[in-house]
Amino acid sequence: MSTLYVLDVPENTAVATVAAEDPTVVVDKIGPYFEIRGDGPVVIDRRATGCRHAVWYSCIAGVAPGDTITQHDKNALRVESV
Repeated sequence: MSTLYVLDVPENTAVATVAAEDPTVVVDKIGPYFEIRGDGPVVIDRRATGCRHAVWYSCIAGVAPGDTITQHDKNALRVESV
C-alpha cells in the first residue's frame, strides 16, 4: 500500500480530487491533511489537476514510512512502497 499526505488547503484540493478518480485509490482526511492511499502505486497526473508548477511542487506534506516518491515532475506524481 502506498500513502501520500497533502495539506488540505484550497490550492491542493484538485490533487486529492484527481487522485480519488482512480478506483484503486482512497482519499480520506486526517487532521488538516488529505490521506491518499492505494493498494499499488499512487499516480496523479499534474495536467488533470490544473495545478500550476509552484503549487504542484509544494503540495506534498509527506509519505508513509516505507513509501517513496519515485516521480515528481511536470507530468506526474508517483508514490510507491519500496
